[in-house]
Amino acid sequence: MTVFFRKTADTVKPAGLFPELDQAGWWRLFGDASPAQIAKGSRIFSPGDPCSNFLIVLEGSVKVVQLSETGREIVLYRVQNNESCLLTTACLLANENYTVSAIAETDVHALTLPAEAFARSMENSADMRRFVFNDYSRRMADFFVLIRELAFETLDVRLAHRLLQQAGDADSLSITHQALADELGTTREVVSRRLKEFEQLGWIQLHRGRIELSNRTALEDNR
Repeated sequence: MTVFFRKTADTVKPAGLFPELDQAGWWRLFGDASPAQIAKGSRIFSPGDPCSNFLIVLEGSVKVVQLSETGREIVLYRVQNNESCLLTTACLLANENYTVSAIAETDVHALTLPAEAFARSMENSADMRRFVFNDYSRRMADFFVLIRELAFETLDVRLAHRLLQQAGDADSLSITHQALADELGTTREVVSRRLKEFEQLGWIQLHRGRIELSNRTALEDNR
């Protein structure tokens, strides 16, 4: 691992996580866990690293990425509040090393449970199995959506979808062309050309570090 966590002092049950458990039940599952603060930009794991902890993100955002031999990055998925990492779970269950990288997009507050304690909790607790497999199933569904997009949708369609997704209900989003390229698994130059075409069509307006959505309907129809 490239970075490491600054551990905090206790393992008090976080709000919203395992609501069916009281504090005593929480301690039975996570008494060996360590809360951790991970600084923005930190690389949490890299290809070839052993998977030594089960990770739950309590606050913040971690992006899991695949890097090509040329250094091009594609974002596979994100792990956010009260979520676990799909590939961490897979590596722990299969006793395999990581094949991808994870980077903290923001400052992250997380909970790390050593692999041995994770195995005990999975064996002894239906609550733990339910949480892990429900999250795993949801993550796999998201992963198959990504595969479908990469295999069957044009870059224009994927770019329009990503602009709408990132903007949410807002009329603009703060993002660089390089960040969009990383999301879509392409180059900054290709994304910049497509965005310029969208601007010429009147769908968006480009500003430095910001994209204004001028015609959401056209972007939605392009999906």
